[in-house]
Amino acid sequence: MVSDLCTRLPVHAPMTLVMIIAAAGMVRVLTQHWREGAVLLGGALIVAAVLRVLLPVDRVGLLAIRSRAIDVLCYSAFGVVMTALAVTITRGSFDFG
Repeated sequence: MVSDLCTRLPVHAPMTLVMIIAAAGMVRVLTQHWREGAVLLGGALIVAAVLRVLLPVDRVGLLAIRSRAIDVLCYSAFGVVMTALAVTITRGSFDFG
C-alpha cells in the first residue's frame, strides 16, 4: 500500500507539502503571531525529516541534499530546536485562536 503510493507520488509533492507548511508559518509570522509561525516552520522541518526517512531516493525530490542520515539529522535537529524555542519563550501569547 505505501509502496504503491510512493510510485504514484510526483517527485515535487514532498517539497510542495513542506513549502505549504512553511508558507503558512511565514504568514503567521507576518501577521504578528511569531510563536505560532515559528512552530509551523519547525513543524515543516520535522515533516521534511519524516518524508526524507520514508520516501525512496527517486521520490524524495528536492528534500535530498546530502546523504539520508545527514538530511534527517539536520532537518529534525533544526525543527526540534525551532519548535522548542518558540514554545519555551515566555513573553507573548501562544494560542491558535
